Amino acid sequence: MLDPAQQVRDWLATYDSPTASVAHLLCDRHPHDALAVTEVGPDLLPRDLTYGELAERSAALAAAMADLGITRGDHVATLMGKGTELAVAAVAIWRLGAVHVPLFTAFAPSAIAHRLVDSGSRLVICDDEQRPKLDPGEDVPADAPWYVVTTGPLALREGDRTLAELTRGAGSAPAPVAVGGEAPFVLLYTTGTAGPPRGVEVPVRALAAFHAYHRYGLDVADDDVYWNTADPGWAYGLYYGLVSPLLAGHRTLQLRAGFDPELTLDVLAIFGVTNLAAAPTVYRTLRATTKTLPPEIAVRRLSSAGEPLNTDVVGWAADTFGVPLRDHYGQSELGICVGHQNHEDGAADVRVGSLGTALPGWSVTVLEPVADEEAPVGAFGRVAVDVKASPLMWFRGYRDNPGASAARFTPDGRWYLTGDTGSRDREGYLYFSSRDDDAILMSGYRIGPFDVETALLQHPAVVEAGVYGVPDELSGQTVAASIVLRDGARPSEELAEELRDLVRARFAEHAYPRRITFVDELPRTASGKIRRGRLRPTGG
Repeated sequence: MLDPAQQVRDWLATYDSPTASVAHLLCDRHPHDALAVTEVGPDLLPRDLTYGELAERSAALAAAMADLGITRGDHVATLMGKGTELAVAAVAIWRLGAVHVPLFTAFAPSAIAHRLVDSGSRLVICDDEQRPKLDPGEDVPADAPWYVVTTGPLALREGDRTLAELTRGAGSAPAPVAVGGEAPFVLLYTTGTAGPPRGVEVPVRALAAFHAYHRYGLDVADDDVYWNTADPGWAYGLYYGLVSPLLAGHRTLQLRAGFDPELTLDVLAIFGVTNLAAAPTVYRTLRATTKTLPPEIAVRRLSSAGEPLNTDVVGWAADTFGVPLRDHYGQSELGICVGHQNHEDGAADVRVGSLGTALPGWSVTVLEPVADEEAPVGAFGRVAVDVKASPLMWFRGYRDNPGASAARFTPDGRWYLTGDTGSRDREGYLYFSSRDDDAILMSGYRIGPFDVETALLQHPAVVEAGVYGVPDELSGQTVAASIVLRDGARPSEELAEELRDLVRARFAEHAYPRRITFVDELPRTASGKIRRGRLRPTGG
């Protein structure tokens, strides 16, 4: 077996090649009879899709999209849950050399429309239950410039077509388009605190980074039953629940149901999951609701990402599953770049409280709080990636946002600034302290205060809103808000519930503030920015 450094070089040579085709790399080169996706419904019945079937169905859909005029470089969005249909749609998009724009199904119409308009998407493929969010209204223009295709006939509108109808009369399947390593194949939006969502263009060469984490961070073996529970509308679920297993020719398990601890245990037992990756909230919830595991569960690898793990959860996992739970760290702009490796080539004892060390292909350290030089061992500072020493580094900047892009790099371009703070020990283990940008990490989702504040300010009684995160035993953090009301408006629990409903309707179902405090004014800096650190005591 190749050493990790040589393996990284080999992956880069393949995925950063001018002849690189995403559909070929993720589908066509694999044995056609091998399983690619197993979709599991709430009834726990499996629906298998082989690589051969994925190739055939995605080719038919690609031909149909080509008939609509979709071509290389066009943006095509999906508003779909986990499962076989999403895999077919994504590979079909990549077969044409087009760019996949994943949309989180919990988003409200306003958040969806913003991303569709900003990306210039020409086509939206959506599940039936998501179709009403694309209806013309306050947020969605009546003359929207995108086609809508639904997975079924239940929510059809005039002008829509179903996937079955679209592919029935399609022309011949096009050959997979080779776009090369620098061309984007995904446009993913990540939330911030000081402005609208930022577009992250993921180039084909990033496949090397995703494959490296799949191999060394997760240690997914050929005979594993691999399950990443994260939603593919976000980076961890997309990069490592859909892309990396297909890239490696492995099967990915996709549960098409909401999270439930009993259902999770059933899936682990019935399908014989041996390699599990999930957000900390999954493990925390299992810990709170599970006393003993069914004897059929025999997981050999446990991984977590999205927010730091609590030490008690790490201990519980080791006692309950009999294997260590390994913490991993990354961002939408990087993928996972730090962690406790599961692979035997770099595996080490779990250092409780640490995020682990830089994974193969990455160099991550801590810089001084102000100066762009490495901080002493044990000192707190800014977590940063050494760009020149990280061959897997692929992020170059945000789409059409030079200001936000420049803020991520030091002036000389050597360091990528994660926006997080922490420290490192003498052996290179990193310890997380806080997020500089105040993003809220709830159940593995990254929620930008700006998005929630924007929704809250649409209520006629609200003058100002300050949104922040508060610790939560199960979710890691939950959303809280301090609200300044207009003269004459009175605080009440009824008003608080109206504000929660507004966030659900105008931004996302999962992002409503669990705690709302009505205040006379918000703490601000001399320049007028909200001091979010001072909101927390105000919120109780």
